Amino acid sequence: MLIDNQLSEPQSEPLVSVVIPTYNRPQYLKHAIASAVKQTYQNIEIIISDNCSSENPLPIVESFADPRIRFWRHPQNIGMIANQMHGFKMARGKYVASLHDDDMWNEDFLAKLIPPLEANPDLILAFCDQYIINAQGNIDYASTEENTRGFKRHKLAPGVYKSFAKIGLIDKSIPTAAACVIRANLVDWDKIPAEVGGMWDLYLTYLSCISGYAAYYCPERLTRYRIHEQTDTILSGSHDVQAKIRKAKSELFCYQILMSDPKLAEFKPYFQNKWLEANTTLGIGLIRNKEKQAARPYLWQTLRQQKLNLRTLAALLLTFIL
Repeated sequence: MLIDNQLSEPQSEPLVSVVIPTYNRPQYLKHAIASAVKQTYQNIEIIISDNCSSENPLPIVESFADPRIRFWRHPQNIGMIANQMHGFKMARGKYVASLHDDDMWNEDFLAKLIPPLEANPDLILAFCDQYIINAQGNIDYASTEENTRGFKRHKLAPGVYKSFAKIGLIDKSIPTAAACVIRANLVDWDKIPAEVGGMWDLYLTYLSCISGYAAYYCPERLTRYRIHEQTDTILSGSHDVQAKIRKAKSELFCYQILMSDPKLAEFKPYFQNKWLEANTTLGIGLIRNKEKQAARPYLWQTLRQQKLNLRTLAALLLTFIL
């Protein structure tokens, strides 16, 4: 089902496509949409792609009565990555930005990031820092500071980065999925394969890094990333084995490509180490899922290429004991 409003008359500001993929989060979706609608930068289209939620979010969408909203509801669940890419492929804007259905933007998010992109055609993306909020939407200042420092954004000077592979792929300073605006015509969405899964943002950063274009950093916290019991980063922890397995498989796929790319040769040791860690993580996940024989090849892979790793060795021994 598609609700596709027509674009308004041409404006002096370039069109920005705001992509909101959603699934079973009606309590948060309304706040996400509201934060897009309230942007001081007005020439936007808001693309909401629903992955066949159990409760149709159409009434929420219609409650805004905003002609800039385009709504698509899949008749069946097509998976997270396919739903995300579907939203990007619907985009008609010069620029595109992803907004999680449980996150929010400050009103000046686009107003702060679009001008640098317009002023410099050599930029592929512009990004900013972010607040961390809890399930109720309140800012967690301690976690916010920890997040900023954890991704080393506190060390980044504002401005243009002509080469940003290190900050994007090593430090992971660029929140591509949550606090970033991208020049749409420089990304071929078909080049993001389904195998990247939940790591699609890292893979998009990778494509941006090797594009030959630059990145721009605004040090202000212009978005609000929500941490709650359904957050992907929490689900991928030890409490959800299937999520852990999926994440490890995505990491294996991504880091295999990154460590094989000659353009990133200087970072190959780092990517190879992350790839080996993913082998171990996947092996342990499979053991917890009672698939010990399937786990062994991944654990052997790590032990063959790494110095003695007690965690991996212990996991491998468990496959013979359990």
